Parts: sequence; C-alpha cells; structure tokens
Amino acid sequence: MTATDPRSAQSAPAIRIDGPWTHRDVAANGARFHIAEVGEGPLVMLVHGFPQFWWTWREQLTALAAAGYRAVAMDLRGVGGSDRTPRGYDPANLALDITGVIRSLGEPDAALVGHDLGGYLAWTAAVMRPKLVRRLVVSSMPHPRRWRAAMLRDPRQSAAGSYVWGFQRPWVPERQLVADEGALVGELLRNWSGPRLPDDKTVDVYRRAMRIPSTAHCAVEPYRWLVRSLARPDGVQFYRRMKRPVRVPTLHLHGALDPVLRTRSAAGSGEYVEAPYRWRLYEGLGHFPHEEDPLGFNRELIDWLRDPEPDR
Repeated sequence: MTATDPRSAQSAPAIRIDGPWTHRDVAANGARFHIAEVGEGPLVMLVHGFPQFWWTWREQLTALAAAGYRAVAMDLRGVGGSDRTPRGYDPANLALDITGVIRSLGEPDAALVGHDLGGYLAWTAAVMRPKLVRRLVVSSMPHPRRWRAAMLRDPRQSAAGSYVWGFQRPWVPERQLVADEGALVGELLRNWSGPRLPDDKTVDVYRRAMRIPSTAHCAVEPYRWLVRSLARPDGVQFYRRMKRPVRVPTLHLHGALDPVLRTRSAAGSGEYVEAPYRWRLYEGLGHFPHEEDPLGFNRELIDWLRDPEPDR
C-alpha cells in the first residue's frame, strides 16, 4: 500500500464500517478525503480528534439525520480513509481541508462540530473561513490561544498534556502507537474516559484503524507542529491570526473529569467569541462526552442547533 492510497484491501474493512450512512471520497485542498454521510437538510460537519477517526461520530450521525440534518463525518488528512500526504499537517492547512470539504459537498456553509484536535481545527476554521461556518460546536478543546497559554504557563495542564511533549520525539511515538496491535491506543481511550469506559469492541476498532500503515505518523504530525512552531515565524503568525474573534454562535462542551484538557484550561474560551456563546460542563464525563453519553450529548447538540436564539 502506498502512503497516499488508503483504499486498499487492508484499510477498507477497518474504515468503511457498515451502517445507515454512505461512504465516499471527496476532493478538497489538494487531497482526497473519506466521508460518511446520512440524512438530508442543513449540513452538520463532524470532525474527529486523536486517536480516533470518523467512526467516533456514529451515534451523532444517526441522531442528526433523524432530526432533519445532513450529517457528514470526515476523516482528517492522514487518518482513516483520507489521503496520507507527506506534508500539510499544520492547523491552518487542516482547517482549510475541512472548509474545502464543505465546499466540495456543494453546501454554502455548515454547522461545524469538532472534538479534541478536531475542535482545535474547528476554532481555526471559524476564524479563517467564517462565511462557511454557520454555527460552531467544540468539545474537549479550548480555543487555540487558551490551549497554548495553558500548556506553557500552567504546570498542571502541561503535565496533563504530557503526551503532546512526548510526540516531539522522532519515530518513537509512531512505533509505540502500533506496537502490540495498537495496545497504547486502547490505554489512551480508557485512561482519558470517565467512569463510562469504552467496551473492548469499540477499542478494537480504533486499534485496527491506527495500525493502517502511515496513520500513526500522520496522526502525531499536527502535535509536532503545535510545539515546534511556537518560536517559528509560521507559529507566531498563526497565533496572531487566532486573535481574530469568532463571530458565529458557539457551543462549548467539556467533560468535568477530562484528565488531559483541564476544565480550567477550556473555560474562558468565550473571550475569543463575539457572538452568542454557551458553555456546558458535563459532570461525570471524561474526554469523550459524545461517546461516553451519546444521548445527553445529542440532546444538547440538537436542541442548540434548533434554537433560533442560542444566546437566551
């Protein structure tokens, strides 16, 4: 299998999981992206985080479709069924991947929902391409400038996010992620969840997806950029750009027991939003609220999307 051919006999069963959705590839921003889509209506674009892929949104896809939305979950560049390119893993380019997919789907805009790294990119996309983002929903991720400040100034957040520092080593993280049939992926999912741990079948899906060749390397590259660019001109320029306010209604969701992104780090991101902003803290949930309590998450998400006055 070549680095840019995810549609091989090995990857397809692990990625194109059967369900009420349809799988296909779309071209955007110079690459091919795998999506799963279901339903008709206003577009809701779902963007996964680490160490996951589109399948993390399986419960949201069906719930949104039943509520009258066109729900689309995409695989980020280098992950799942999308192209594994040699470069392009900085947040600005990854955000343009997302907005490019929105355009390729023939939609004027989308409600953008992102978790973890996908949330970081959703914040970025809302700043860079505001006309393409109708509403913004971020789970388990502070605003990029809040994330940067917390990682550099808050020793507790720096320790909680130690995996980010560990990803700066060459080749070692990739080998660790695929060793023992992806055992580390299972450890991360369980350690980062709250009391509602994922079952073995769910964990096995993510372990198989991470073992597709080149995936582990591509999955850690965005985190390498986040650290290595801090003192470089491209990083300084990016964080200066992110001073621009978000001007679309924003729903910010967070698990109170999240062990890798502390509540204190995420809270306060509303200072970067010049639009209706709603903060929702889930007691008893960890880093994956949409999987730990899909019914509660879906209810909050859909009610907010339907609310014509989200600032009430």
